[in-house]
Amino acid sequence: MQHPQAQIVKPRPIRLTTRTGVEVQRLLPQAGLRKVGAWVFLDHFGPTIADDSMVVAAHPHTGLQTATWLLDGLVEHRDSIGSVQTLRAGEFNLMTAGRGIAHSELGLVNPMVPFDQAKLMHAVQLWIALPDTHRQLAPSFEHHANLPRVAGRGFSAKVFVGTFHGATSPATVYSPLVGVQLGIDGLETVMVPLDHHFEHAIIPLTGSLTVDGRHVEAGEMIFLPVGDAGVMISAGRAGTQALLIGGTPFQENLVMWWNFIGRSHAEIVEMRRLWNARGSEESIDVAASHDRFGAVFPDQVGGWIPAPDLPNVELRPR
Repeated sequence: MQHPQAQIVKPRPIRLTTRTGVEVQRLLPQAGLRKVGAWVFLDHFGPTIADDSMVVAAHPHTGLQTATWLLDGLVEHRDSIGSVQTLRAGEFNLMTAGRGIAHSELGLVNPMVPFDQAKLMHAVQLWIALPDTHRQLAPSFEHHANLPRVAGRGFSAKVFVGTFHGATSPATVYSPLVGVQLGIDGLETVMVPLDHHFEHAIIPLTGSLTVDGRHVEAGEMIFLPVGDAGVMISAGRAGTQALLIGGTPFQENLVMWWNFIGRSHAEIVEMRRLWNARGSEESIDVAASHDRFGAVFPDQVGGWIPAPDLPNVELRPR
């Protein structure tokens, strides 16, 4: 049965300001849908084979958590608090930026798969907005290699955030959320349980789905508002994988610009100034930048990405 408020979102192609100009498919934020719970950003990349599938030089974040989920590939994460971590498919990296952090990401050749697949990359990058009570936390980093799995009638799931069907992820989050890689086992329609306090979104990743009677192509997203305790899903082929995210509606207004989340235009201006100060010739400015975002850290990418110019309008919370 179709939910009258269900919304299908088509991705927007975005060329990232990285060294390789990688194109991703952006599903959040959109003009008509800015948040799903505290999930405020979602880029889907691949599956593709590329020499430079992920080469992202050091860049900052504030006021959020970055959540990196791989279906295929290897990625090396390095950050300004000293974390160095290789992420593999089915594992989970969660970086809490808090008041400020910098990190880089580098796709690696995978020696554990056949040569023609060694550069395959399929990834989802998400941001979680931190509530005002926690957005000035000291930065931290978590890596979770052994996430809980759970199975229901006709589906299986790996839970990377929150609780789903009785299984709970060890990842630390600061508002009620869920994040799951969902597998539809066969071709029959299955009932997937949902928390009726949450709004949800489902993104087919490896094939199309029919969700409560609505056809959703791979790479699209269907948004489901609060109130449903379950959803009927069928797949065009057995073993189709999807992403399920959700949470209680996030009521705080945010200012999101570039890699920063704040609460006012003035905050964003100051974050940008401090980050770009690391390119200053004045040692006091460089010290202020390092105090906020951490010092320069060695990696295989090198350099850092300056924040772009601000628009000629005041950024308003929404």
